[in-house]
Amino acid sequence: MSAADKDAVEAFRRDIVEPSMHALVIVYFTAEWCGPCKALGPIIDKVAGEYADKGVRLAKLDVDKNQFIAAQFQVRSVPTVYVMFQGQLVADLGQARTESALKTMLDQILRQLPVEGEAQSAEAEIEPLVAMGEEALGEGDATRALSIFDQLAEMAPEHGGVAGGRARALVALARIEEARDVLAALPEDAAKTPEVARAHAAIALAAEAAPVDDLSALRARVEAAPDDLALRYELAGGLMAAGERDAAAEHLLAIVQAERDWNDGAARQRLLKLFEVVGLEDPWVSQQRRRLSAILFG
Repeated sequence: MSAADKDAVEAFRRDIVEPSMHALVIVYFTAEWCGPCKALGPIIDKVAGEYADKGVRLAKLDVDKNQFIAAQFQVRSVPTVYVMFQGQLVADLGQARTESALKTMLDQILRQLPVEGEAQSAEAEIEPLVAMGEEALGEGDATRALSIFDQLAEMAPEHGGVAGGRARALVALARIEEARDVLAALPEDAAKTPEVARAHAAIALAAEAAPVDDLSALRARVEAAPDDLALRYELAGGLMAAGERDAAAEHLLAIVQAERDWNDGAARQRLLKLFEVVGLEDPWVSQQRRRLSAILFG
């Protein structure tokens, strides 16, 4: 190994391998004469900059100036793009030639590896506070939940979990338009999170489950005419609007049991929307899904 090669190896260790112990390093092999590199380079620069707070770093290596390193990586053409973490190659980004494709692959990698970045640290701080807000929602205390999520929104206004919880708290307080505004303000990436999907489901459900002025009177009417499925369906909607999910589920399940395809399966569809709002991983949802399956397939 020549002195120049030794210097190259030392620089690679210092600038790429050592940072990769904690960060995700994009190793971009390029060349001044490479036409495709001129198109890909600005895209990689942009994406790496946007992902810097997530612990992503970019290292560019000119293959003509780093022939020994390129040979060790068996680089046969440029551009060649690898990802390194903890001193090991973990992915080949060679097929990702657009901003969207690069972000998709990086998101997948970041979900699987313990990369340390400012965004991950912030997420670790926010996560238990989001859980606190979710607990308040689960207990039916929408006012307290909204207070928690409002404070979190000042810290992380574009966080999907925060925005989703905040919107669902607003829905629970019958402030539907404000909930829509919260979700509409989110950037595209945050808008795709499961928490935001739950909030959209809550808004959709609230739009069709109208509050009932006198639930007691409606309950009495259902008790007097238990086979009137339309009346029972109306009661289920009023119960959901009042936050009484257990009672609402009982009536919807009763409708499905009596006539599973009543009104084109409206009761089943409303029940599935309720499951989505509560959260598909919630133990309550698992229990109700088992009951629904027993009715449908038992």
